[in-house]
Amino acid sequence: MSAVAVPTSAKEARKKRILFKCALTNTISDVLANREGWAPTLNDDWNFFGNDFELTRKDFLIKNYKKARKAKEKSGVDVTNEFSFIPSSYVLPTEYHLFVEEFRKYPAETIWIMKPVAGAQGKGIFLFRKLKHVQDWKKKDASGSEALPYVVQSYIANPYLVGGKKFDVRLYVLVTSFRPLNAWVHREGFARFSHSRYSTDSVDDAFVHLTNVAVAKTAADYDPERGLKWSLPKLFRFFRSMHGHSKVSKMMEDLAKVIIESLRSVHHIIIQDSHCFELYGYDILFDENLKPWLLEVNASPSLTASSQEDFELKYRVLNHMLDVLDIEKKLLGNETEIGGFDILIRNNKPVEKNRMPNHNNSNFIPTLNLRLGDYVEQTPMP
Repeated sequence: MSAVAVPTSAKEARKKRILFKCALTNTISDVLANREGWAPTLNDDWNFFGNDFELTRKDFLIKNYKKARKAKEKSGVDVTNEFSFIPSSYVLPTEYHLFVEEFRKYPAETIWIMKPVAGAQGKGIFLFRKLKHVQDWKKKDASGSEALPYVVQSYIANPYLVGGKKFDVRLYVLVTSFRPLNAWVHREGFARFSHSRYSTDSVDDAFVHLTNVAVAKTAADYDPERGLKWSLPKLFRFFRSMHGHSKVSKMMEDLAKVIIESLRSVHHIIIQDSHCFELYGYDILFDENLKPWLLEVNASPSLTASSQEDFELKYRVLNHMLDVLDIEKKLLGNETEIGGFDILIRNNKPVEKNRMPNHNNSNFIPTLNLRLGDYVEQTPMP
């Protein structure tokens, strides 16, 4: 979801209601309708306009990641350890020959995954081991059309499993400005599980390898009441019970760096408009070593609820987003926490928090201000 906000002065905000227009009919329209002091308008006198735009594509993410990685490498950074959060990736067909060279360096049983650059809900994704499967895709179809652009990536074959199932995590990152870079991360989100238990015996079973709800819903035994999601508090309680607080804290720090570096890789080329913001949906996969991998960044994260619990979560995220945007001019401007959002980057600089010292260390240890899974709603839903 992307939207445009036109700020009013504090004096103007006190005199009149906030007027909004919304081209969407999902959770955001419910949030706006229940917002105190806000009212819909059909004219062009709006203070807030919600709409849907495709600003982020998988091929752009890969291109900018590679540029940032190369710049880091030239500056002396060990990119293998310090800047490695996207698997080996190529954009096809433009980088087809580079991909073939890379493909031949890997063992024969290596799995690769193909994703349409502008796809959604798991459509068009497929896995393969043999190069001929890509060559078949690359050929022109009967109509003579060129092959559609895809991103091909080495498949993360050692995903962290819960109950034998693969999952990824959806996080909500709100960027209120790119120059200077200001970004907030909501403490809530969810883990999405595959429908079937994980196995690499077959690369053709989408129920095994994909975590998209749109894919799982097509299974004959899919249970919409039970669903295939965990809340972040539940997921992080599980992580801590299995690995302890120290290792999970390290994972959280690594994850914060993924968000920061991914935004830094594009902030200089995003068109800056002081009236605009963007709510991104980050999709993260953890491997069995708890290393976070960035799968994609959605400029239009789904705001359509799949259950009552899902609706309540997305409602809170969107309501808190409006609190951060502060069209009503209620904030001081130095807040580090608003609703479920914590500021991670302010004026281009990462924001730190203090962690309590352990028994071997009398000093406070600064850590990045990411607090996933640590939110309790204080007020009831309207």
